[in-house]
Amino acid sequence: MITGLHHINLVVPPQTLHLATEFYSTTLGLTPRAVPQLQRDTLAWFDIGTSGQQVHIAFGKPEDFANTSSRHPCFRLGSVEDLIALRQKVWAHFEKGGESAPTQSDRPGEKDSGAEGVEYPTRFFARDYAGNRLEFSV
Repeated sequence: MITGLHHINLVVPPQTLHLATEFYSTTLGLTPRAVPQLQRDTLAWFDIGTSGQQVHIAFGKPEDFANTSSRHPCFRLGSVEDLIALRQKVWAHFEKGGESAPTQSDRPGEKDSGAEGVEYPTRFFARDYAGNRLEFSV
């Protein structure tokens, strides 16, 4: 019986693990974790709090970045206040720019870029520096 997710895997361009660390650790606040010794230069792992769940980052192929996709993980936050604070932090990184900056981010205080409907909780979307779509929700 499935009891949860152990990890999700997202892909980024080769030689950009340092950018993954900057975005996923510094901007999103995930905790970097050790990877197997033989894969140290090809993977980055991040813990999601103390949940036992992780985000794994691996190198993708050029065709992985040819089109934007609606596929995405959704990260749950503990409160509306936490969601608002993270949205502002992601937006600030987007506006500041730089190699690890998100390529898209929903502007704080405006409607999110997802589908509309009462079924959808308070949330926002962004795309990391490699174009991976990310959803954040309470």
